[in-house]
Amino acid sequence: MNQQNQQSTPPEKKTPFGEDPKKKSKFNIYWIYGIILVVLISYNLLRSVDVGGIVITNPGQFEEMLSNGDINTIKIIRNKKLVRVFITPDSLKLKAGYYKTIIGAKDEKRFKAVAKSTEPQFYFSVSDVNSFEIGLSNYYTKNPTVHPVNKIAEDEGEVFSQLISTLLPILLLGFVFIMMMRKVGPGGGGGGGGIFNIGKSKATLFEKGTKVNINFGDVAGLDEAKVEVMEIVDFLKNPKKYTALGGKIPKGALLVGPPGTGKTLLAKAVAGEAQVPFFSLSGSDFVEMFVGVGASRVRDLFKQAREKAPCIIFIDEIDAIGRARGKNVMMSNDERENTLNQLLVEMDGFGTDLGIIILAATNRPDVLDSALLRPGRFDRQISIDRPDLVGREAIFKVHLTPIKISQKLDIHKLAEQTPGFAGADIANVCNEAALIAARKNKESVDMSDFQDAIDRVIGGLEKKNKIISPDEKEIIAYHEAGHAICGWYLEHAYPLLKVTIVPRGTAALGYAQYTPKEQYLYNTDQLIDQICMTLGGRASEEIFFGKISTGASNDLQQITKIAYSMVTVYGMNDKIGNISYYDPSQENYFTKPYSEETGKMIDTEVRKLIDEAYTKTKNLLIEKKSDVEKLAKELLIKEVLFKSDLETLIGKRPFEEKKILDIDSEEPIAPSVTPEEKTESSTDNSTPS
Repeated sequence: MNQQNQQSTPPEKKTPFGEDPKKKSKFNIYWIYGIILVVLISYNLLRSVDVGGIVITNPGQFEEMLSNGDINTIKIIRNKKLVRVFITPDSLKLKAGYYKTIIGAKDEKRFKAVAKSTEPQFYFSVSDVNSFEIGLSNYYTKNPTVHPVNKIAEDEGEVFSQLISTLLPILLLGFVFIMMMRKVGPGGGGGGGGIFNIGKSKATLFEKGTKVNINFGDVAGLDEAKVEVMEIVDFLKNPKKYTALGGKIPKGALLVGPPGTGKTLLAKAVAGEAQVPFFSLSGSDFVEMFVGVGASRVRDLFKQAREKAPCIIFIDEIDAIGRARGKNVMMSNDERENTLNQLLVEMDGFGTDLGIIILAATNRPDVLDSALLRPGRFDRQISIDRPDLVGREAIFKVHLTPIKISQKLDIHKLAEQTPGFAGADIANVCNEAALIAARKNKESVDMSDFQDAIDRVIGGLEKKNKIISPDEKEIIAYHEAGHAICGWYLEHAYPLLKVTIVPRGTAALGYAQYTPKEQYLYNTDQLIDQICMTLGGRASEEIFFGKISTGASNDLQQITKIAYSMVTVYGMNDKIGNISYYDPSQENYFTKPYSEETGKMIDTEVRKLIDEAYTKTKNLLIEKKSDVEKLAKELLIKEVLFKSDLETLIGKRPFEEKKILDIDSEEPIAPSVTPEEKTESSTDNSTPS
């Protein structure tokens, strides 16, 4: 884990691979468009209307002008409800004093300007244009001696005002449309893209100047995988070193392994170490609801990569687009298959270019299309499995770097107590231990904090307030004591680490934790002893209480899985024979690869195997009944017992651990249960179905 510099500078935006290479330092031009739009609207709504002339404040003044014959023309502006009164220049000159009187000489400058005009005018507003025209006609009817004036009725407009009234709705609709398009498709939410760029690649580019905070020093426990990817990086840096001997650059490398083992972390390290452009994206980035988008994004991705070659493309969770084609016609996805077809062509087709290496990661290699896995596309498949004891110790050292730990902390012992833990699990344990120590106001993190953290990761949060009756607690104690005694006296059982009746999580009322051996091959005796150890809780309940509870539901699931694997997968049954009915690709979901008669035989042999193991377990516990009682009573007092406590109560374990011989020519066979299931055997509080 990196030691980041503690500076006072403000934090920068981060991506999963480090700093964001696309820092937005440019001014957004849409702000300018918005400001212009606001100014136009404000000007149109708030500007003061200046129609020229001098306002008439008293309607009687207009009638006096009519009777005096001063008015030359009356122009009625219908759309503005305005009346313009044009008087003869001579009458204004002759009666300047009069007009100053009727307006009160409030605006001397305006009056002088009107007096100099060739068409001096006054104006006033009316509430109803039609009523004004009717009133004007009635006036002439009542005063026939008044000389009629020229009357004009029209609509008056300004070019700018008409332009605004026409363009404003269009501008508003256009602005709304642009913002909606920016919200649709890739880059939505203000990020560059939009509906017109929906076919563009969404890959993040990390070039030489981009700082990535992870390198190969931060990746522990993956030595073989690091060698493989380091060679790829070295090939891009020094191609002549390999091409001089006739070698060709590999097309791609597939990182395969369970979740949390460090596939993406290794890709981050490649991005940090490589001095070539690095494109990073997820398999789901190609998926879109529109037809043809996925294939278009693949083409655009490789187009960008060709411009930056030599370079690396990393596709995380490639199974999102790389699933096998045609396996289930009823549930086929043409768009996903088209995307996969385009990816296959780009990786190894007629137009393939050199200098582009594809790194991909998946935890489901069994569902990938065979055309994607062939040499020439993914030339190398790098297996990243759960780390062994040495690997876990190295991973602990990396994650403990920023944590203030006690000097007495035994990292090797921590690695021994976490079999089957992946890198992400170990990181979680380290973080939980630091939080637990902080909660206890400690100055450093010690071994007890890590023990509590491991318990929390395995069994869940401790339920201190769970109400358990004394009778139930006694059943749980004898149940867990049965597991512990079976593990103690069975030769091939896993060594016991600790046993507890403290409830944790949502289902576990107690559990026995073991330390599985680091091995790859399991023989019949080992698997049978494992079944017996798992049945120890159920057998103990029957022996001491004469009846069984629902607490063994998880145990029954495990032994059923192991027993069926022994009979149908590993060929460990004389009656069934050396036949495996296991389909690793799981292509056939609806029919079994054997007859009904064989199925009945398999069920019979599985039941027989489990019954024999249960009888063996009961006989062992009856023989060691006093030890079970000692252990159960001690559990009721202390609730948690370790290996050293059992040695004090019942003596040392009679069997010493045997070393597993190294096997070079055989392919390792994975056990039928996961390391997490091997780690503990718990009392389940689930109700019967």
